[in-house]
Amino acid sequence: MSKLVVPEGYSSALSVYETQSAIGELKRRFEENLADALCLRRVSAPLFVDADSGLNDNLNGVERPVRFDIAETHTTAEIVHSLAKWKRFALGAYGFPAGEGLYTDMNAIRRDEEMDNLHSIYVDQWDWERVITPDERCVSFLQDIVRRIVDALMRTHEALRRGYPALTHTLCPDVSFITTQELEDLYPGLSPKEREDAYVRLHPTTFLMQIGGTLRSGIRHDGRAPDYDDWALNGDLLLWNPVLSRAFEISSMGIRVDPESLDRQLRESGCDGRRTLPFHRALLSGELPLTIGGGIGQSRVSMLLLEKAHIGEVQVSIWDDATVEGCRKAGIALL
Repeated sequence: MSKLVVPEGYSSALSVYETQSAIGELKRRFEENLADALCLRRVSAPLFVDADSGLNDNLNGVERPVRFDIAETHTTAEIVHSLAKWKRFALGAYGFPAGEGLYTDMNAIRRDEEMDNLHSIYVDQWDWERVITPDERCVSFLQDIVRRIVDALMRTHEALRRGYPALTHTLCPDVSFITTQELEDLYPGLSPKEREDAYVRLHPTTFLMQIGGTLRSGIRHDGRAPDYDDWALNGDLLLWNPVLSRAFEISSMGIRVDPESLDRQLRESGCDGRRTLPFHRALLSGELPLTIGGGIGQSRVSMLLLEKAHIGEVQVSIWDDATVEGCRKAGIALL
């Protein structure tokens, strides 16, 4: 069953139709700002990929993709979980030079997602990927890209507030950078998510780095597939959400694995069997470009900038009866 939280005294700042109008303007403006900030060009992307290609994102390794057979090709396809791997193949196929990249609308179904105010089985993201040089595989370059994304978000928010004066929340433009190990050292008695809330409350725009590896406590802060981000050069962009009073992830991103880091992370995660898949063979042999990339949640950004309490207020999905009834009683208009 979905877990519904109704903030005390919550009411939407915008009507249902104003919300629809604002979502359209938000998406147009943010796409333009993001493309300008990172030198990206728009491309088309797949909704599904061949199940045997190795291109689908395995997420934490336990989520089941939606699979279906194709009568004409006698093969099996999977609805994508994300486009993390496909984008890298596309950059090589399109011949993008270093310093340029692509972005696209990514629509996915994650049928095992635990639904709550932030999560639904439908995922919509701006997926982006950019070619980099070997010298740019470093923390300082990663941080520079994060700051550019935050600036694009700030410019989008300023425009929305001018067009919709009922929106009153502010965002912090200054990014605080911290690693998962530094966060654990600060709050050793808290769970990973509790640490995020405690830190982001004090640092409203935070980039939490180095997600996927095992911490000194013997646990992982969060799971990451071993074959797209380099766990030493990745992170989540977290902002403080005043409506829900919690840390709010809007993006997961990172510098992608090179042959050396992929080899190491496949061993560490017990996923050596993936080495025979086409994507992994190409990467291990150095056939794919070095890249940085990520996904930025469209519904997450809409929730944050339009001051919404539930993701169902900015996207259409399926919810259990208790959530539908709870939202109705609370005056939360699910689309």
